[in-house]
Amino acid sequence: MKAVPFGPMDPGTYRDLVRRALAEDIGWGDVTTNELVPAAAMARGVFLAKAPCVLAGLDVAAEAFRQLDPAAAVTVHRGDGETCEAGQIAATVTGRATALITAERVALNFLQRLSGIATLTRRFVEAADGRITVLDTRKTTPLLRALEKYAVRAGGGVNHRHRLDDAILIKDNHLRLGGGVTATVRTMRERRRDLLTEVEVETLTQLDEALAAGAELVLLDNMSTPDIVEAVRRCQGRARVEVSGNVSLARIPELAATGADYVSVGALTHSAPSIDLSFELELL
Repeated sequence: MKAVPFGPMDPGTYRDLVRRALAEDIGWGDVTTNELVPAAAMARGVFLAKAPCVLAGLDVAAEAFRQLDPAAAVTVHRGDGETCEAGQIAATVTGRATALITAERVALNFLQRLSGIATLTRRFVEAADGRITVLDTRKTTPLLRALEKYAVRAGGGVNHRHRLDDAILIKDNHLRLGGGVTATVRTMRERRRDLLTEVEVETLTQLDEALAAGAELVLLDNMSTPDIVEAVRRCQGRARVEVSGNVSLARIPELAATGADYVSVGALTHSAPSIDLSFELELL
């Protein structure tokens, strides 16, 4: 995995996504708003948290308004990565009323989704209490991976591979097609010395094979806690250890106590519930 520090996303990451999301929602035009709201009217809107959350995606939400009104002004009160309590205002937006109300749903969809991921990630990170590093996976929404992995970072988690070209991860199907643990690990170690070699193992026997073949990182898939403890003992000084499979928030303290280096959690991105946020407007 590559350590990516938490910081603002490059707008190029989400600008076209926002454009397409607006086109999907607006179609030929917002008939209700266009009939009811004067074109020259100005308005102010606030993003209001309805539940405690960790925010992520404010820049993406702002982009939705600015694509319809380039002069829209956004003031952030609680930034990405910060906790926002129920009833607190996360940001204020001022601009053309028609633009704000038309872009509202797209802005909220991004903000609620990404804040949900950040909030769930923060819960896992807090449960880990610094004793094990919480990783995400590639179980992301197609085309939204960069945004969802950003949200993981906002919550304090660490990104695993962003793409298949980031690192070597030999999984069960690779082992079946490549001739087993020893053969696949040795092949990848010989052919791609520039990349760290990680291999998924399901038993302690496979683990011993991986270590003998020179694996630098082992992924323990769906192992029991006693087997994880034993695997960590065998790996000390030889390879780092990642735990995956059957990982729940309640189990994190138990896994952290095993001495493993990492725990990867697909639920951070595939099962995070969206956060309840509203966008409330008033005419100026």
